[in-house]
Amino acid sequence: MHILAMPAALALIAGPTAPADMDISQPAPATATPPRIESESEVTIIETIAMEIERYRRMTVPVTIKGEGPFRFMVDTGAQATVLSRDLADQLQLTDREGATLVGMASRRVVETTMVPEFELGERRLTIRTAPLVEAAHIGDADGILGLDTLQNQRVLLDFVGNEMQVTDSLGDGGRRSYDIVVRAQERLGQLIIHRASIDGVSVDVVVDTGAQGSIGNFELQRRLRNRRQLGDAHMTDVNGVQISGETRLARRLEIDAAQINNVVVSFADSPTFHALGLVDRPALILGMSELRLFRRVAIDFRSRRVLFDLPGDAPPGAPWHFNSRASRLND
Repeated sequence: MHILAMPAALALIAGPTAPADMDISQPAPATATPPRIESESEVTIIETIAMEIERYRRMTVPVTIKGEGPFRFMVDTGAQATVLSRDLADQLQLTDREGATLVGMASRRVVETTMVPEFELGERRLTIRTAPLVEAAHIGDADGILGLDTLQNQRVLLDFVGNEMQVTDSLGDGGRRSYDIVVRAQERLGQLIIHRASIDGVSVDVVVDTGAQGSIGNFELQRRLRNRRQLGDAHMTDVNGVQISGETRLARRLEIDAAQINNVVVSFADSPTFHALGLVDRPALILGMSELRLFRRVAIDFRSRRVLFDLPGDAPPGAPWHFNSRASRLND
């Protein structure tokens, strides 16, 4: 029986929020490096599915399966496996199933998996060989989740002005000219990790996760930030529907290359994501949507190993920008 680790799935983080402001300046140009594509046998299936149900319901992409659809799939750049709701698998009569142990942030459960043929995303058609089946209620009533197995060589674009999410072919160097900040990242198990980052002066590895509502730190980061203001506990529900609580603290400043975000709320958990990526012994942070949405646009380009940020409004590079009222813009 296979073991599928899906750590922060559907992490509905309920905890205190804080005002945020950001200072941004233009970084030096970076050179693209083609990623190494992991073979199927090398990849450990790690799924981090997290969303705020009402706020991010519209941020889906259309997918067709076996010529039927379109179906609403959320995009999770922190997930290595694509997931289907059990209802959708039944509707499509995907009856060839096997058992697997599904490891969530708070629980382990035996679930069914299935092969998904004729999976179409835009112009791409592929076969998903092992897709875990979960209850739709545990993934925000979406039809499924797009994981990294379907995003190789793609660009994920979060447009917070247009309130939409897009998955397109990587545009290469020419496509990054319209963005204000371009940050290089390293690839590990298909995920992009930013090393040029710090939080309150502590060097930190950052995983950009479009599936996480809030930001989650590992225990080593919690130890280093132990003197920061504690805000209470955050409550997170994993993909199996089991809830877990974690300490939450307020960090004064997060710096990612040239971008600076103040007043960052961080919850802490011993997520299997950190273990799978080898991010246990040094401070690491899963950067969630609560911080990403402070920008107008964020693009994660897997082919060039870059994360691209677009400044809010007409703010010029180097100018401070306050987000006290803009932070909840997706509800507009």
